Amino acid sequence: MTPPDPATATVAQLSALLAAGEITSQAIVEAHLAQIRRFDAAFGAIRCLAPGALDEAARSDRIRRESGPRSPIEGIPVLIKDNIDIAGLPTTGGALALERNMPALDAPIVAALRAAGAVILGKTNLTEMANFLTEDMPSGYSSLGGQVLNPYDTSITPSGSSSGSGAAAALGFAPLTVGTETDGSITSPSDHQSLVGMKPTLGLVSRTGILPIAPSQDTAGPMTRTVADAALLLAAIAGPDPTDPATADAAATVAELHELVLEAVGAQALQGVRMGVAQQEPEPDDKPDPSRDQVFATALAALKKAGAELVDVDLPSFDRDDEMAVLHYEFAPSVGRYLAAIGPDAPMRSLADIQAFNNANADAALKFRQVHVDIAVAIDHEQERDAYLQARERDLRFHADNMLRALGDTLECLVFPGSSGGSWAARAGWPSIVVPAGYGPDNRRPVGIMLVSKPWTDARLLRLAHAVEQAYPVRRTPFDINPAAFRRL
Repeated sequence: MTPPDPATATVAQLSALLAAGEITSQAIVEAHLAQIRRFDAAFGAIRCLAPGALDEAARSDRIRRESGPRSPIEGIPVLIKDNIDIAGLPTTGGALALERNMPALDAPIVAALRAAGAVILGKTNLTEMANFLTEDMPSGYSSLGGQVLNPYDTSITPSGSSSGSGAAAALGFAPLTVGTETDGSITSPSDHQSLVGMKPTLGLVSRTGILPIAPSQDTAGPMTRTVADAALLLAAIAGPDPTDPATADAAATVAELHELVLEAVGAQALQGVRMGVAQQEPEPDDKPDPSRDQVFATALAALKKAGAELVDVDLPSFDRDDEMAVLHYEFAPSVGRYLAAIGPDAPMRSLADIQAFNNANADAALKFRQVHVDIAVAIDHEQERDAYLQARERDLRFHADNMLRALGDTLECLVFPGSSGGSWAARAGWPSIVVPAGYGPDNRRPVGIMLVSKPWTDARLLRLAHAVEQAYPVRRTPFDINPAAFRRL
């Protein structure tokens, strides 16, 4: 049997065909590799492919025949953002300085995917250093990987640092992709590329083996085309990791994720659910976008029709000073620890080494300078420690306390247009998820809707997001929305 269309196939559809013996994992992987060969030269979503992917698929097929699937994602291709370690492939963060950074071990989340039977297809492009190299650099750009383009509209940003994972999922390069987020890097590209993107509770997913920005906010998470697929991917990568103390309390939520059955959850699950629609003061640089506002209003109407009770709640404006102080303070030491764990073969020893390499190779490496690296390397960590601790406490308390106040005792989650609640969730460590909400009537640009809930409510948040998706199933592929981009490919 010919594999389903890679741009629309879900894990459930592929798994059903695998279980019936109508298709093999090898055939699925070959179909996705063909999709990459056909379209990626135009969009730049892939950083490198895993040479052993077809062998992994053959092994998955053999295990399925002999003992049955190891998990619901047995034999399913996965693409991994190129700041996450995969043994035998370079982890570059898009930086020329790390082009030959070859980890000997898989990151724990990659090892967990392999143990679940997923097939690691390769690595996706990203904004260099997870968008913490400099200011005013286009999302999706790196000196090593070039520019990722948004398949829904190549004139607009692919957004966030997980832009390659987003474009790959949207184009059908894999049904499952993994991104990372410090502030918006999963949820924003999902908003701009019509995907489901989930930033889990900080500490639900191990960060070991991931090139960092700041442990206070870094996490990996799923980027997929459906909520059900995001739930399966999150269940596979979540869990305690003894080398990441933040994950010590993850086990109970992981158990909830494994028990989560979304197939039976329909739009009726929204009946009586009280949600707070966040009203925020616009940022000074924000431009009104009536087209996006119209899509969001239509999505809210669909939630009300499904029985959700929507309550307007106010959130104060905030600045980024405290967050930036925290990220700059944590950046260099975190990168240093990551490189030390690579071992003696690491091409760089510190963020200062990366800075020096970039300066020495500025023509190739520094089209947009390295403002954040320069600030981070210059920090006196002993002298500035008290100021850092105070900034972190202020930032955490401000965002958590204001969201708790907005939720009160009766609201289950906060609802935001697009990914505009991403900073609130990221800085408080709360889970957030974006679901496609439609396309602008004037330009067909994607618009998402974001749900944010309290820490360790990830399973419940997925259930609510799935109900939203069922109440308003509007997602379409870029091939439908932007056909002109594909006519010559």
